[in-house]
Amino acid sequence: MSARNPVWTHSLPAALRLMAPFDILASLAMDIYLPVVPEMPRVLGTTPAVIQLTLSVYMVLLGVGQLLFGPLADRLGRRPVLLGGGGLFAVASISMAASSDVPMFIMFRVLQALGASAMLVATFATVRDVYAHREEGTTIYAVFSAMLAFVPALGPILGALLAGGWGWRAIFIALGLVASLALANAARGWHETRPSRADASPRHVGRVLRSLRFWTYTLGFSAAMGTFFVFFSTAPRVLIERAGYAPLAFSLAFATVALVMVVTTRWVRRGVMRWGEGGCLARGMGLLVMGAVLLVAGQWLDRPSFVTFILPMWVSAVGIVVTVAVTANGALKAFDDMAGLAVAVYFCVESLLVGVAGTAVVLALPGDSAWPLIVFPLGMAVIVLLALAALQRREQAAS
Repeated sequence: MSARNPVWTHSLPAALRLMAPFDILASLAMDIYLPVVPEMPRVLGTTPAVIQLTLSVYMVLLGVGQLLFGPLADRLGRRPVLLGGGGLFAVASISMAASSDVPMFIMFRVLQALGASAMLVATFATVRDVYAHREEGTTIYAVFSAMLAFVPALGPILGALLAGGWGWRAIFIALGLVASLALANAARGWHETRPSRADASPRHVGRVLRSLRFWTYTLGFSAAMGTFFVFFSTAPRVLIERAGYAPLAFSLAFATVALVMVVTTRWVRRGVMRWGEGGCLARGMGLLVMGAVLLVAGQWLDRPSFVTFILPMWVSAVGIVVTVAVTANGALKAFDDMAGLAVAVYFCVESLLVGVAGTAVVLALPGDSAWPLIVFPLGMAVIVLLALAALQRREQAAS
């Protein structure tokens, strides 16, 4: 691949040290804030609905904002978008800590979300540039998915500890400081990887959206991450309210699912080499279906418990990692000349699908039961498997 600087000599651990902080921070900025949400209306002199808006705005802009930064990453390069986004995130986070009224707080929350969006685009476009045709790419995608599984579990705990020790402002100061450290590391070691032939035209969004391959693998990614989103949304009510778990016991049970994901990353590369992208996607969907079926059995046979609720999620967790390890490469394979834009559309579509469909399922079905976590992966897996079958027929006919 021709690039401005084709040399990317980082070892896999060094590359992860460069990239992972930006991926984690983008998610952590949502979850670490949850423990102080109840007190923020009093602190800023506003209503709970307005504070809830700061959560929703962040989620929406994190996805939609990538449609702005994807073309910029193709036009200007990955490095300037990464450094600019990281700098914006750091400054906005610290400015949120200094806010004394709600308009200022919301304004900096918007800027924080835009910075996070830019960081994600630049990070995943770089992964695509460097590792699209290397085995390490599978490991990077799998490790990212496993690390992000820990964020919803540990982020609120970290936020509570920071707020309990130093007040709510410490949460945003900590985000800003960590982002600054990651930014300093990236300024030294993040080389430009944008292909010289990159096409930055936003009009080519249509080319991405007309691709059956893009939709098949993006829906697979949405199925995997949406399943975890629904799990995150329902687990507190199922295990704390119905099963009677104490908060610490709940956190430990929740963390075992993330641990399964981490362990799975150790062998997923061999699975990709053996089964290929399509085979892994099919097996990942099969594992999501298997986890849902086990949840159905638990829902009918017994009250919620570790065995009936968490153990089935172990099966789904393996499916999530196997799926996420191949979906980015699968979806973006035909768009090396516009990877920034394609990555932006990929994450935008995924965030909208997960946010809308996942939330709808959680609201429409009993949230203190396993049914949302049964219906979402079953429905999504069927759609993905049908799309995969159509894609394989088309590719066989073209060969």
